[in-house]
Amino acid sequence: MAQPDDPQQWLNAHGDYLYRYAMSRMHDSEIAQDLIQETLLAAWRGYDNFAGQSTIRTWLVGILKHKIIDHIRKEIRGRDLNDVAGSDPTSAYFNQDGSWSESPHAWRDNPEALLNNEQFQQTLQSCVKKLPAKQRVVFQMRDIVGEESEAVCKQCEITTTNLHVLLHRARMALRKCLETHWFGGERSS
Repeated sequence: MAQPDDPQQWLNAHGDYLYRYAMSRMHDSEIAQDLIQETLLAAWRGYDNFAGQSTIRTWLVGILKHKIIDHIRKEIRGRDLNDVAGSDPTSAYFNQDGSWSESPHAWRDNPEALLNNEQFQQTLQSCVKKLPAKQRVVFQMRDIVGEESEAVCKQCEITTTNLHVLLHRARMALRKCLETHWFGGERSS
């Protein structure tokens, strides 16, 4: 009989959980599946070093987190910054002096209720996918995965100031997208 810490049983025992975890961060099935394969391969190779101070699942999630960060870092490095700057959709929200071209509207919906609303989550994910690549990656690392700012800066090879600018632009673009596609009445009931 196979033991729960048997590497041959990891996919059966933990695959669904790892997939949900990867999807909640990457929002792309193919990438999530690839990252899980990389995670299981790395775990299998490094199993002799597993000290058993946590559960297998916790250990696998830790490896998966690193694989996600590595993937995001690789994605950032592969981008042409000139293309990204030229296609920054947030520039339309501000005047030349940095003031709002149109002030944001106050939201009336309960944020906690929105987190539990599947339609809202789909709309939010759609809006996140529309962000320029660097903003999307930094937003995911900092605001979704929960990495510390210092770690994001180091991994993405950016300054703290650049991080704050990217996060601000991402958040403003998401706000505008949600105002248009959720709060503005385009959602279906």
